[in-house]
Amino acid sequence: MAEKIATRDAYGKALAELGAVNKNIVVLDADLAEATKTLYFKKEFPDRFFDCGIAEQNMISVAAGIAAAGKIPFASSFAMFAAGRAFDQVRNSVGYPHLNVKICATHAGITVGEDGATHQCLEDLALMRSIPGMVVINPSDAVQARAAVFAAAEYVGPVYVRLGRLAVPVIYDKNTYKFTIGKGETHKSGCDLTLISTGMLLENTLLAAKALEELGINAGVIDMPSVKPLDADLVLSAAINTGAIVTVEEHNIIGGLGSAVCENVAESRPVPVIRVGVKDTFGKSGKAIELIDLFGLGVADIVNAAKQALALKA
Repeated sequence: MAEKIATRDAYGKALAELGAVNKNIVVLDADLAEATKTLYFKKEFPDRFFDCGIAEQNMISVAAGIAAAGKIPFASSFAMFAAGRAFDQVRNSVGYPHLNVKICATHAGITVGEDGATHQCLEDLALMRSIPGMVVINPSDAVQARAAVFAAAEYVGPVYVRLGRLAVPVIYDKNTYKFTIGKGETHKSGCDLTLISTGMLLENTLLAAKALEELGINAGVIDMPSVKPLDADLVLSAAINTGAIVTVEEHNIIGGLGSAVCENVAESRPVPVIRVGVKDTFGKSGKAIELIDLFGLGVADIVNAAKQALALKA
């Protein structure tokens, strides 16, 4: 059985690693260092850590000022607060001047679980994708999350990294994995259709591909951690080679990966696209794993979506 690590844990440890090699790294948090795991950085570099309190808008504004002074600020809170509550500041103080701020938001999606709908941010990818020049990354496991944090630090400009609360299986090999902004990862080639996943549902997507194989359906699998910029060439290749696509995400089907893929396909190679995600509704309080099935994000749901996509193929 694969080891399970939350992407927020990988983020916190990656920050501490970065802090040791780059003196320009500064970390801000909104009174949630234990939950966001920025406490790892705080312990090692207390002089470069700033707790802004329960004032997320101000935290983003402070991060913008720090970036304008030549440092590389990582600002963290729950996704609902970092992307939702502070959207005005992210747009106008970070996005508009294209400042070098890294917004790393934890506790995204319905797997926040018992915290309920108010804290289950299902709109953050849509919000961040809408800001011009904002890079949007949604890692699927701890190895990818660590690599994404290092890539975000090297990139000059605003970056949003989506991180989860729930421990998820480690899929990538830390000794060989390389992350590149704007690129997806092909896990399996297929000829009948392609499953494109982002974030923590990669495991379910891979399991769905195996279940489809048992039904005689050859499904390709792509992991798309870079939601913006999207790997348009890889999506186009999937559309050309398989003629049907299913997108899979722990996010509203409106505005996230599914929308990005549909936009790309509609302009380059129209093929059927079925979106697996939360269907334009708010979340509910409950155990994370049970919510995955309740909101139609399970393996069986992906398999059914694949059958729908195949039925629509010309």
